[in-house]
Amino acid sequence: MTVAMLMKNTVVSATRAAASARCSQWSLQVLPLRPARPVPSDIVIARAQRPKHIGKLAEEIGLLPSEVSMYGSRKAKISLGVIQRLKDQPVGKYVVVAGITPTPLGEGKTTTLMGLVQALGAHKQRNVVAALRQPSQGPTFGIKGGAAGGGYAQVIPMEEFNLHLTGDIHAVAAANNLVAAQLDTRIFHEATQSDTALYNRLVPRIKGQRKFSPIQLRRLKRLGIDKTDPDQLTPEEAAAFSRLNIDVDTIMWERVVDINDRYLREITIGQSPSEKGLCRKTRFSIAVASEIMAVLALSSSLADMKCRLGEMVVAFNKDGVPVTTDDLGVTGALAVLLKDALEPNLMQSLEGTPVLVHAGPFANIAHGCNSIIADEIGLKLVGSEGFVCTEAGFGSDIGMEKFCNIKCRNSGRKPDAMVLVTTVRAIKMHGGGAPVTPGAPLNKQYTEENLELLEKGLPNLLQHISNGCSFGMPVVVSINAHVADTPAEHELLRKAALQAGAFAAVVSTHWADGGAGAVPLAEAVIEACQQDNKFKLLYEPSLPLADKMTKIAQTMYGAGQVELSQEAKDQIKRLTDAGFGSLPICMSKTSGSVTGDPDIKGAPKGFTLKVQSVYVSAGAGFVVAMCGDITKMPGLSTRPAIYDIDLNTETGQIEGLF
Repeated sequence: MTVAMLMKNTVVSATRAAASARCSQWSLQVLPLRPARPVPSDIVIARAQRPKHIGKLAEEIGLLPSEVSMYGSRKAKISLGVIQRLKDQPVGKYVVVAGITPTPLGEGKTTTLMGLVQALGAHKQRNVVAALRQPSQGPTFGIKGGAAGGGYAQVIPMEEFNLHLTGDIHAVAAANNLVAAQLDTRIFHEATQSDTALYNRLVPRIKGQRKFSPIQLRRLKRLGIDKTDPDQLTPEEAAAFSRLNIDVDTIMWERVVDINDRYLREITIGQSPSEKGLCRKTRFSIAVASEIMAVLALSSSLADMKCRLGEMVVAFNKDGVPVTTDDLGVTGALAVLLKDALEPNLMQSLEGTPVLVHAGPFANIAHGCNSIIADEIGLKLVGSEGFVCTEAGFGSDIGMEKFCNIKCRNSGRKPDAMVLVTTVRAIKMHGGGAPVTPGAPLNKQYTEENLELLEKGLPNLLQHISNGCSFGMPVVVSINAHVADTPAEHELLRKAALQAGAFAAVVSTHWADGGAGAVPLAEAVIEACQQDNKFKLLYEPSLPLADKMTKIAQTMYGAGQVELSQEAKDQIKRLTDAGFGSLPICMSKTSGSVTGDPDIKGAPKGFTLKVQSVYVSAGAGFVVAMCGDITKMPGLSTRPAIYDIDLNTETGQIEGLF
């Protein structure tokens, strides 16, 4: 009885705390920072901070115990029931952090996002949630390193953030590869069995009874066969039900693995004698390039995710009709594999503010944003005076455009402001500076003041400011300060940004100073979000697919025209005829240039953007236009980060992550 009463009191106390947090400013325990000089490595900084117990943070931001599933003491999954419980709660301000066209080193978007939320939460006492993608292990073990931010603006614990976290990416990979296995197996069985044998195995008689499963009944309905008794189908109907007749030349589905492995870019499968000569060429992609990852990110509920999973198109049949995962019979199994992965992960910043980590679609192949569900939970938790700050991958021409035209089109949310991250280094590169190469020392052009070079690179900054303004968002430019920058260089960037129409332009030192170094940025964001929301999408769904590509290319990239290959023209016709013409476009192009050529820097105007091929991600709900040779499977360099990553067997600590 005593134990029962104590448990009841705990639940009542937590419920009251949640109700209080829902109605007011959170009572957040801020973790103090003591920035060292020189600034230590990211992992040293992360380990010097002791995180709060994740259960305490969950209580502080208004979550009930029943809505939090602990994964140890430093991370947790959040129930989707939060959205229903808070359905009448007014939402907070919505801020997207994007960047200019980056150098290969990156310009610090995630670091800026973390500095901003630390400033808003720990220094401006605002309810705020950072909403981030989960990073792939490919870059972690490659060159780029982790994606937890850096310096004194990070997600902690960075090791758990950058590695397995709660296993969501592994669940995506398992689901993706289950589709691939069933796809090739179905081709094999159709090629090696008669109509009667195939039908009898698909609908077996068990203990004298025979019945269709629910997913098989859905296929019958799509075929226009209004029968539920397997023994009542005619031979022609049974054959139509049993045979998908997949055209192997149209297969769009690939296997995935979450590491960089260049030797999987083209492979041959089915070479065992047991496969009876049914070989074909295919390839692997990295796990976060799977359409299932995009589905996870764009789903609004379990039911929505299951529906999207069933609508994924894996190929076309020999009559040109789309073949879906539901036709393969795997929809329910995929939903089972992914049901836990649909719940966002709760972590924290170095200063103890909440971070929701969820989904990680690639920004060139897919839309490059975290999940709609994580944003929705965050917007409800922070309340009308709070903020949710999220990130869009690569430059604004790629990630931010897709955040607006794909993600916001799906969620119905309208962002209140855009933060545009820039650096002196990147603008100098776009002005004609020497190549920036990971692992190599920077040319002195980047370590000494050079206003002339900086001024030549300004067109790239101005293009990205224009991109944000095209969606009606106030653009706050954050100049991410580096040690070698000079005040004169910062001032040149600031003045140019304001003259180009930016709402504000500030210098941020969050990498060295944590949230305190991003207070001016936080104040500018607060002011920008007080403006009337004038957000608008770039195009209407009814616009033809080719015209949507042209609209994006001309507005976001500065292109003069889009040139479609004959293959792309044929694919657009096939997709339009199949009913996919009203979907938004996901432009797949290089992140290293606003053009389709990674070697072209700056912001040229009037160029021709070439589209080589087009395919549909029907479950995710967009059509992908491939502009140039975009690999979905990165490779390892001569000296990847794996050389430095190790496990200290005496302390159990991971070493070498960055």
